[in-house]
Amino acid sequence: MPPRPDAASEHGLADLAARLRLPLMRLARGVRHHGSGELTPAQLSALARIAEHEPVTLGRLAAIEQVRPPSITRMTALLEEKGLVARTTEAADRRCTAVATTPRGRRLLTRVRESRDTFLAERLAGLPATDLSRLEAVVDILERLAEEVRPPEEVT
Repeated sequence: MPPRPDAASEHGLADLAARLRLPLMRLARGVRHHGSGELTPAQLSALARIAEHEPVTLGRLAAIEQVRPPSITRMTALLEEKGLVARTTEAADRRCTAVATTPRGRRLLTRVRESRDTFLAERLAGLPATDLSRLEAVVDILERLAEEVRPPEEVT
């Protein structure tokens, strides 16, 4: 476990966190709204989690998405209406429903991810090589921080 920072360095960490928060949120907002097209951010998130964990029961999907089961039931019904997911019933327990992405749902996810990657790449293209090198190191750190905040149900 790393040593506990003293009060002065804690103040510095708070300042760094405050400086980091706004640009991260602006970038995340831009990425989230870019290329989502026919789906809301919540619907797209659910579709991505379904693809990641498929077939996944509605109860597990609700836990992963951190929403109540009735909300995930409505969400998956909308995704099913759009032809993006298909429901299956467990043979052992007919009351248990699972969902999986359809080919159309997987194609949509691929398009959205490629569009979002392009959105970010276009912004990176204007940076000097030294900034890109520094950013590569920062990405490793941000990935570690992001892993620490993932819900336990989402860790694979």
